Amino acid sequence: MTSTHLSLREPDAVLGLLNGRRGVGRTVRRGVLCLLPACVIAFAGFQRRWMSDDGHIYVRTVRQILAGNGPVFNAGERAESSTGTLWQWLLVLAGLPGIDIARAAMYGGLLLTAAGFAFASLGALQLYADKAALPLGCLVLLALPPVWDFATSGLETGLATCWIAGAWLLLVTRAHAIATCVVIGLGPLVRPDLALVSAVFLVAQWLMAQPSRRATFGGLGAALALPVAYEIFRVGYYGQLMPLPGVTKEASQSLWGRGADYFADFAGPYYLWVPALFLLAALLPPAPTRRNPGFLVPALAPVVAGLLCWAYVIKVGGDFMHGRMFLPGLLLMLLPVFLVPVTRAWTIAAVGVGVWALACASWLRIPYEGRIGPGGVADERGVYVQQNAAPHPLHHSFAGYPSNVEYARLVREADRTGTPSLFLARTPATANSPTVTGVYSTLGFSGTVVPLNGAALDPIGLAYPLAAHSERINGRVGHDKRLPDTWIFADRGRGPLPDGLDPAGVAAARRALGCGPLAELRAATRDPMTPGRFLRNVTGVWERTSFRFPNDPVRAERELCGG
Repeated sequence: MTSTHLSLREPDAVLGLLNGRRGVGRTVRRGVLCLLPACVIAFAGFQRRWMSDDGHIYVRTVRQILAGNGPVFNAGERAESSTGTLWQWLLVLAGLPGIDIARAAMYGGLLLTAAGFAFASLGALQLYADKAALPLGCLVLLALPPVWDFATSGLETGLATCWIAGAWLLLVTRAHAIATCVVIGLGPLVRPDLALVSAVFLVAQWLMAQPSRRATFGGLGAALALPVAYEIFRVGYYGQLMPLPGVTKEASQSLWGRGADYFADFAGPYYLWVPALFLLAALLPPAPTRRNPGFLVPALAPVVAGLLCWAYVIKVGGDFMHGRMFLPGLLLMLLPVFLVPVTRAWTIAAVGVGVWALACASWLRIPYEGRIGPGGVADERGVYVQQNAAPHPLHHSFAGYPSNVEYARLVREADRTGTPSLFLARTPATANSPTVTGVYSTLGFSGTVVPLNGAALDPIGLAYPLAAHSERINGRVGHDKRLPDTWIFADRGRGPLPDGLDPAGVAAARRALGCGPLAELRAATRDPMTPGRFLRNVTGVWERTSFRFPNDPVRAERELCGG
């Protein structure tokens, strides 16, 4: 007679059963540790879900692509207004079956953020060989209101979170070398400044693998293939070395003082030095004299990359959205301690950070909540909640901002009647095109109300090459260009001049538009795209990207046309 029960005389079977149970338990524990931070950020982000105006800039470009007009903001002018290239094309895929693009951007960002937190947790477990059980770095992120806000917003922040954590997970797990290199190489397509992260992670990959020369060049080629291919397309199609917002925000210049103020605006209100001190104290106990490179390299690489990201943000003067540009760097620096082992030092640090996190999440807030601060940095979500009179603004109505409502009414009326109108400061003039041309600084909103066959222009230059290449003024951070109406009317208007415009200035601007590099800029972005035009865009891209012209039309005419 046989029995299916195990007896003590069958030690191998008993051992196998126990190991199987331990394996299931370990899998469950790993799953909980990975999903818990992801679920918390998903909940917090959902509670503060919203769509930023800059998110709607992506939406219009996606609509143009789906309408067959190409990756442009306005039909007939090749301008790359999307900073996050990969995010733009992911939204195109979401829009193909007819899904609302703004909704896809909002909820897609939330899902990608949650996935990034899960990847970060899994990477920490792998880094510490499954000994990580205490939440630490994740508590810092989960406590910060800007992290909740930019889990949605329609911007590429969620994709950046997912890519950073996913690339680090591949690095820690020593996944297939070529596949890892391809993923790491996507950084510049997620955001141009994330090329810094790609570079550091590729060096880390090389240090860990120590490949042959042939394998090194193979991995480098795999990492660079997509970014280089898209850069060739960019310089040929748009005639620029970078997305247009990088030109208008002068991404190569240095504004260290303004950047330091932006850092203080982020770190000060939340007392970020408190969790930093706990983390440093936990790291002070002496480590073994010899460290496994499989631990040391992936532990240090994201910290180095995060510090470089922060240094770059400070160098270029920061941003106008509170905390946003520091979030990728903060995530990077916290990845090695996202979860930590249960030791005395780490337990004390986790308790201290946990107390701070409760205080931060409960009542620490910026003093200008819901407004634009005195330094020009805004509580971006709060501003749009106020202006739309809605707790979760998606398709902006600006019900609480009458001037925007009036602009939308005028534009839609002109479109309905078929009047070729040019709106300068909401004053109608005659456009030189048969459709509506709206000029408004709130570009995402303007792009929503202006029809796809019209032109939504911004004097800041995020989607208007002429404004992007004008000279910089001393304005609000991220809004340092302001193309005068004289130039816009000379470029886009005809007939009688609106009140307040100088006829001599308009005449000088029109002559300057036909001279030298300014004429070439217009040709590069508006001429039909032919092989010859593509080649000329490529060969002249350095001079074109660096070209700037004076805001004063008379001076510009004198410099460009030779008097």
